[in-house]
Amino acid sequence: MTEHEHVRVAVVGSGFGGLGAAVRLRREGVTDFVVLERAGSVGGTWRDNSYPGCACDVPSHLYSFSFAPNPDWPRTFSGQEHIRAYLERVTDLYGLRPHLRFDSEVKMMRWDNERLHWEIETASGSLTADLVVSAAGPLSDPKVPDVPGLDTFPGKVFHSARWDHGYDLRGRRVAMIGTGASAIQIVPAIQPDVERLTLFQRTPAWVMPRMDRAITGAERWLHRRLPFTTQARRGLLWGIRELQVQAFTKRPDELGLVEQLAKRNIARAIKDPALRAKLTPDYRIGCKRILLSNAYYPALAQPNVDVVASGLDRIEGSTLVGADGSTAEADVIVFGTGFHVTDMPIAERVVGADGRTLAEVWRSGMKSLRGATAAGFPNWMTIIGPNTGLGNSSMILMIESQLNYLADYVRQLDVLGGRVALDARPAAVDAWNAKVQKRMERTVWSTGGCTSWYLDPSGRNTTIWPGTTTEFRGATRRVDLGEYEVVRPPGATVDDGAARKVEAEA
Repeated sequence: MTEHEHVRVAVVGSGFGGLGAAVRLRREGVTDFVVLERAGSVGGTWRDNSYPGCACDVPSHLYSFSFAPNPDWPRTFSGQEHIRAYLERVTDLYGLRPHLRFDSEVKMMRWDNERLHWEIETASGSLTADLVVSAAGPLSDPKVPDVPGLDTFPGKVFHSARWDHGYDLRGRRVAMIGTGASAIQIVPAIQPDVERLTLFQRTPAWVMPRMDRAITGAERWLHRRLPFTTQARRGLLWGIRELQVQAFTKRPDELGLVEQLAKRNIARAIKDPALRAKLTPDYRIGCKRILLSNAYYPALAQPNVDVVASGLDRIEGSTLVGADGSTAEADVIVFGTGFHVTDMPIAERVVGADGRTLAEVWRSGMKSLRGATAAGFPNWMTIIGPNTGLGNSSMILMIESQLNYLADYVRQLDVLGGRVALDARPAAVDAWNAKVQKRMERTVWSTGGCTSWYLDPSGRNTTIWPGTTTEFRGATRRVDLGEYEVVRPPGATVDDGAARKVEAEA
């Protein structure tokens, strides 16, 4: 990377969001862009998370780009290695390699009010860009709790998203901290090999059976020969989830039947009444993400597994002490404690028009316009921004809606002409967020009686979209210029008649 390189668009991250943005930019005729990636390969969370048992809990035909269907998924729910390989194939299929800048972690981004561009410092050099698309993602920076005495632990410690494959767990005493989506995959994968496994559970999760199976050769042949069958399969999976989401967002009381099915799932595998009580949640199903596994409960019932149902309180040397006073000896600690979701670290590195970082602006809670743009940060947008997450369907659907918004954003800049930027109006940001939070009040995430990683420190849900993917797609189909300030360089005059017309209409 040259010292003074300038590009029209800089994309940050090369997971689904970043690669999707790159493909969409090329389809819009924009080729002057780079994809800045801190690691040495593409894949995002599917590169970083390679722990034993790692797989997706959304069916593969729905957890892939609509514009890049894969007829050869091996299972209905594919593993991490297959998803990562898919992203590598997308990178090659759409000619994205020349745009990639590996080992280029973004250190700082500053908006220049005079030149109307972003100054970007990376680990491999500096550059400037007219527009920044941040696709760093909410599941990119692991969160390790500050446990008293952790520094006294003499054994091995790592987070599920930074798995140490050089460390052999066989015959070891392992402490697993957390009961989220990663933990329920790790526990059954390592349980047969370890001497003892102690699971520290702060809150039990609702776990439903995983309807996973191998996709037959005949099915794959059909999908290759008749591509519309792949689309039909995707459409069916999508439609079922669109119908289901109504219970989460509008009628949480209807989830009682699903709860009964989940309780039956626990009873089938867990015969010990005391253990069953520990593993049965006391909040409405769906309030936290519903997890899928056929192997989690059977693993917990094995004689070499203990469940501490009070969470981890402190560490004293090789002894882990639960909040209820119970103790366990361990040789290794695995943290399955999630990510910095409501306090995205990238926000510390973005300095807007008034000299404040995005983290400072978001100190009282993340908020943006249509999940994409923030007031005071011209020509800067997020893919998977605030309130764009899903509780029951595929994030790829939301990403593609945001790519529609990105495409129209670029078109609007072209129509306005000259050196120009769009800055979200504070009133528009506030109005959008007031509407989202109003809708959030009746959802299961607000009424279900749990505390989840969807909530920020003030208890506000800044993560989940409280509606259907169809509604979000409609809300992000076009950029409404009335929601933006059109920014031009100091002293600039607008000569372009079309630009004047667009601004007048806004």
